[in-house]
Amino acid sequence: MTTSTPRFDPACTALLVMDYQAGIIGMMPDGDALVARTAEAIAFARRAGITVGYVRVAFTESDVRAMPARNTMAARISSMGEAMRADSPLTQIDARLAPHSCDIVVRKTRVGPFLTTDLHEQLQARGITTLILAGLSTSGVVLSTVRDAADRDYALIVLSDACADPQPGVHDFLMERIFPRQADVMTLDALAAAR
Repeated sequence: MTTSTPRFDPACTALLVMDYQAGIIGMMPDGDALVARTAEAIAFARRAGITVGYVRVAFTESDVRAMPARNTMAARISSMGEAMRADSPLTQIDARLAPHSCDIVVRKTRVGPFLTTDLHEQLQARGITTLILAGLSTSGVVLSTVRDAADRDYALIVLSDACADPQPGVHDFLMERIFPRQADVMTLDALAAAR
């Protein structure tokens, strides 16, 4: 975990709420507690004047057809049937975290949030240089975002208590050993106390 407090300008900062959708929340230990904590993070961001962005993963039939057979995700998505389809209730952003009309909302078709969306362009248009990350799962979207966003020169803060992984040991390892190389890792309470 980070021992120093990162400095950031709220006007140039976005909280990204990633893959907080029913089909993924249900795979996490303590899903309801995660949603409640992430709702607190969103409320904090709104009070502080931080942009809020949402990322969800979902596929249309043409998205699935466009994936080459060698992509291991293609077979998994096909085997899940309607569960990961763009119009499925399981792929919608959890209603307890509902976006506002001024928020950024993107739908992705890969693990990371940048490759198949215009998220980077939307963030750049708003002058965003710092990202605060909340996401499910730690070894999926959060790891991908830390790596890609760091390469795009964003300053990064990972909210350790607004991320989770189906394998808690993996979550802990990433938070303690990997993410601090490219991001500040802290709890929401620590971040809020620093403001």
